[in-house]
Amino acid sequence: MKKHNGKNLSRYEPLRHSKKDLLLQICPINHPALQVYIETLQLKSYSLNTINTYRNEFAQLLYMLKNKNVNELDANRLRSYFLYCTNTLKLSENTIHSRINAVKFYFEQVLKREKIFIDIPRPKKPSILPQVINAKDIKKLFEVTTNLKHNTMLKLCYGMGLRVSEIVNLKITDIDSKRMQVFIERAKGKKDRYANLPESILGQLRAYFLEYRPKKYLFEGQYGGQYSIRSAQKVFADALKKAKINKTIGIHGLRHSFATHLLEAGTDISFIQELLGHNDLKTTLRYTHVSQKTIKNIKSPLDNLQ
Repeated sequence: MKKHNGKNLSRYEPLRHSKKDLLLQICPINHPALQVYIETLQLKSYSLNTINTYRNEFAQLLYMLKNKNVNELDANRLRSYFLYCTNTLKLSENTIHSRINAVKFYFEQVLKREKIFIDIPRPKKPSILPQVINAKDIKKLFEVTTNLKHNTMLKLCYGMGLRVSEIVNLKITDIDSKRMQVFIERAKGKKDRYANLPESILGQLRAYFLEYRPKKYLFEGQYGGQYSIRSAQKVFADALKKAKINKTIGIHGLRHSFATHLLEAGTDISFIQELLGHNDLKTTLRYTHVSQKTIKNIKSPLDNLQ
């Protein structure tokens, strides 16, 4: 990776969805803007994932500008750029939102031009319901996963409703078997929380620890160190295929299933919100739309006429 403005940006991941490294194709006139952009995100203690995402989206704009200075853009030029992203690039609503957020951060937080986005509308996001795996298929998923490490990982993802980033970040010291709780440190939004350790997993967890002897993280790679997110996702994808579960769903589906199955069992929605670490109850309320108990079992008034 080359240096921009004399400083190395190589610690950040390559831009996604591009065949070439756009960082190397950004005109030097905008290198200082990119550098101060990343530094501002760092000073505000944004997570590395957020920094990568914002940097990638902002770099797309800088690449399009060629030799024009980004600091000279006005609201009309920005509006035209987002129209181009919508009509020509055909980006999804969620991607447009992400790109607007990234560019908005530069103009508002770096340049302090707080009113420039007032007249730039955002697309309405589609209302997408979480995908859920039924309990029988969850059980089948575990049955076909014979590797002890993989099986334990998937069971904890489902049994505690963890994000994939949370399962790979778990440390041995986070597990409190006496209190039957697990400390989830600096999860999404940098929030700490506790999750309940399922009683049924305790024996298996001890057997796993004796066999694999992890040193720091609960799940570690073949050569030590933190287990990768990509590897965890592949473990789930392989299990899904082996169990012949015909769903296009990722490992996050275990978290969705955890929440939905709790709701169907009569767990109060506010408790589910706390276990998932949601800031807004509205996020948790999505599960009421997929719950078998709250939706499917409601009788149509037509049936009462029979």
